[in-house]
Amino acid sequence: MNDRYDPGYAGDQYELVGYDEYGRPVYRQIPAQQAPQGTYDSYAQQQGYGYDPYAAGQQPPVPPYDGYDTGSHPQVPSYDPYGTGQQPPVPSYDPYGQQAPDGRPPRTAEQTAYIPQQPGPADHPEPPAAPERDYRTEQFAFVEEPDGDSEDVIDWLKFTENRTERREEARRRARSRLIALCVVLALVAVGGVGYLWYAGKLPGLSSSGSKSGTATAVGDQNRDVIVVHLHNTAKGGTSTALLVDNTTTKQGTTVLLPNSLALSGDDGSVTTLAKSVGDDGSSGTRDQLDTVLGTNIEGTWRLDTPYLQNLVTLVGNIDIDTNADVPDSDKKKGTAPLVHKGKGQTLSGKAAVAYATYRGPGEAQNAQLERFGQVMQGVLRKMSSDAQGATVTVQTLGQIIEPPLSDRNLGAFLAKLADLAKGGDYKTALLPLQSDGTLSEQTSASVVKDILGGTAKSPDAGSAVRLSVQNASGVEGNAEKARVVLLNGGFSFLGGGSAASSATTSKVLYSDAADKENATEVAKTLGLPASAVAKGDVGANADVSVVLGQDYKPSSS
Repeated sequence: MNDRYDPGYAGDQYELVGYDEYGRPVYRQIPAQQAPQGTYDSYAQQQGYGYDPYAAGQQPPVPPYDGYDTGSHPQVPSYDPYGTGQQPPVPSYDPYGQQAPDGRPPRTAEQTAYIPQQPGPADHPEPPAAPERDYRTEQFAFVEEPDGDSEDVIDWLKFTENRTERREEARRRARSRLIALCVVLALVAVGGVGYLWYAGKLPGLSSSGSKSGTATAVGDQNRDVIVVHLHNTAKGGTSTALLVDNTTTKQGTTVLLPNSLALSGDDGSVTTLAKSVGDDGSSGTRDQLDTVLGTNIEGTWRLDTPYLQNLVTLVGNIDIDTNADVPDSDKKKGTAPLVHKGKGQTLSGKAAVAYATYRGPGEAQNAQLERFGQVMQGVLRKMSSDAQGATVTVQTLGQIIEPPLSDRNLGAFLAKLADLAKGGDYKTALLPLQSDGTLSEQTSASVVKDILGGTAKSPDAGSAVRLSVQNASGVEGNAEKARVVLLNGGFSFLGGGSAASSATTSKVLYSDAADKENATEVAKTLGLPASAVAKGDVGANADVSVVLGQDYKPSSS
């Protein structure tokens, strides 16, 4: 079997020249030669198969054609262009592509020829077999390999993912902060409402509500009260005020008492506050105020103007809104005033005394009294809220404190009021009076009842029954005549002023069942029928109220 391949057309033949790097046979095309004489191919007979141009016309015998290529025909020498006489073996034609496992055609015994420039099987050793290659998927182009572009894509995906995560984290933090802020605001709101509820300052709740938020009756509230008398040692005269600490509602108040307030003496006579301070002193005036106002005053603080000046100096001056220019009494007229009118004026000790005692031309005494109240509130705002510190201030004044009040008690009391004044829980109220110095029903409701307690102090055993008499008869002088008759009957006359309109019948009213018998005695004393006695509203400072009507006849008393 030779190593030539005849495709069976055009007479062209191919010769095996070697193997490629993958072990596949490589052929070269051989120009068609004159075939040997035979009956198979006339063209080949003319060309001479196996023609040797250098063999001097010698032609080797042509073997008969084996159509089935059984390989039994003798070896046919191949074409030797160089005339070397060496004929390499010609591989047999494999029409069915049967190859050896290593990619080369199977070797046979008849393959004794060799290809020029290649050693034959007999003369030379077997050529080394082509190295077997280990083909792996990473050697092919379709396998995805990481390169610069893929890394850039991965980096971009990571960047996008990280940015998305950062945005989500920022949103979560923002939501967390918003929720925390809402919680804080809610807690602040609840705390504020709770404080207002605890302090009794919520709108719609009574100003007299207790600390527990439950409305407490006005009469059941606890109040600490002292009376202050300012004595003007330079010009004379006094000014009186009540300092009230409502420990139930945590409210402080300065109640200004006009000098014209009508008081009842021990003998049942009527006097004024100014006269009582001068004649009866501190103790007598305190008892009379308790009788008229139904209070329980714990002590009296006499504050002369030199001590007031020192007190303002000790607390470091005061800041108040002044309503008048106050001249300096130590200088000639026409000079600059000692105190200027305006808001936020800073007053020294001397200026504070001048403003507290100033009463302009044509002004009522209440105008000066209100200035005194401003100075007292300004002092409280500057005084120490510590009981020990306030006590030291009082002791530094060097004044004599009248019993039962002591410097320690006064210091502790002023410290509590100072704390209320600094917190805005302090006010000043003027006790309004009628023209005759008596209290009206409206006054009892707004000041005596709400600020000072709302109920009259029960009289001690054996004391006179307190009567409030109001003249509604339309006849001037009937109230004075009734007062004389009642005083002679052993009753205490408080007065009640004149009614705005006349009443046809007289009334004797009592609020407590225990006072019904006293009311009946009052009606008999005034010559009124028993039908005039009835249960009704009575003033806060009286046990029995009398309304004189047109049926009252003084001559029958």
